[in-house]
Amino acid sequence: MTTAGTPAAGAVCLDVGSTWTKAVLVEPDGSLAGFAEHPTTAEDVLAGVDAAVRGVTAAASGLDTDLLACSSAGGGLRLAVVGTELLLSTEIGHQVARSAGAHVVHVHAGPLEPADVRALRGHRPGAVLLIGGADGSDPAVLLHNAGKLARARLRHPIVLAGNVEARDDALALLRATGRTVVACANVSPAAGELVPGPARAALAEVFARHVLGGRGVSAAPRFRRMIQVMTPDAVRAATAELARICGTRVLVVDVGCATTDVHSARPEHGVRRTVEGDLGMRAAAEGVLQEAQAEAIVDPVEADLLSATVHRMATEVGSVPRDAGSAAEDRRIAALAAVVAVRRHLREEESGGPGIGLVVLSGGVFRQRDAAGIAALVGTLQGDEVLAPALADASVLVDADFALAPAGLLAGHERLDAAETLLRDHLLG
Repeated sequence: MTTAGTPAAGAVCLDVGSTWTKAVLVEPDGSLAGFAEHPTTAEDVLAGVDAAVRGVTAAASGLDTDLLACSSAGGGLRLAVVGTELLLSTEIGHQVARSAGAHVVHVHAGPLEPADVRALRGHRPGAVLLIGGADGSDPAVLLHNAGKLARARLRHPIVLAGNVEARDDALALLRATGRTVVACANVSPAAGELVPGPARAALAEVFARHVLGGRGVSAAPRFRRMIQVMTPDAVRAATAELARICGTRVLVVDVGCATTDVHSARPEHGVRRTVEGDLGMRAAAEGVLQEAQAEAIVDPVEADLLSATVHRMATEVGSVPRDAGSAAEDRRIAALAAVVAVRRHLREEESGGPGIGLVVLSGGVFRQRDAAGIAALVGTLQGDEVLAPALADASVLVDADFALAPAGLLAGHERLDAAETLLRDHLLG
């Protein structure tokens, strides 16, 4: 097996997720010939990769195959916020993290002291958002905090989005000790004004590097050579192909264990993607319930009933449904994650344009092949009072055969005919 080859070869299409590693065997003509999965192995990610590949190539029967791989093993990005005022810093953190693949795990306000730095490290952030002060205001706290972060035992990327007059000095402090810093416009340039867009875009760049994952010193070099594409990019490519094939506006909702991604595309237009790092089936399950309550999708009684379930999901990230009851709970959390994620996605879109013609639901929960349960989940999405107008004329399909990410990998390697066959036969057919 090789990592690159000619379109005449078959392919093993591999998707390394934060909880499960999936592999499918695709014939040269795009026919799906096999599927295998294995829990993602956190300490040495290649152990799970090799197990999934062995499982699917057992059905290859001498077929010459190439390995095409994508990854979202890093999961959602844990974000710490360091600002000047607690309520404002908390609101800014959540606004910036939204749709950028991140979720807030810690907020500090005011000058950092050694105990504060230790508390920040204890929350294991994957990135830090450093903010503070409107443009033209006193930059003392921002510069103090930049200096403390520069000297701290904290090597994660820092997004700097504070007082514009202090930006160069803060950058100099941070970069003097080798910190990775992404600087952008002030997220709060004037009192009472919040402009999260530039900081959100900067954080999305950090997430794109983080989400590939790959832990374990011995595994890293081969994993990095193998993985060239993050899973959301593979699904983005498949979404574009679906819009081209169907000639309609397509919405893809990919509910994962750590994030929920939404992709939308129209024929001959680009794909727009949002990644919700606080919505997921396991690690981010508690965020689903919290946001569903904030959006008034669940009432207090149901929220109370689900609270123990989502806590279990968040702490037992490798768990799988063992009975009809737990499978139904999985589908309910998936439905809530999908509704919240699509609401957020559509709020950011420009009004006008054609209606949505096709919705595709993707993720492990949708491969349970329980027709009645999936119908109820689809009904929740289509029946949502906020989404109903946008989805009124849409057909809803389920990616039960796990065709989307593999089709995107094939398309990204110029195997467009095979990608189209895979989508037509195992999703649209």
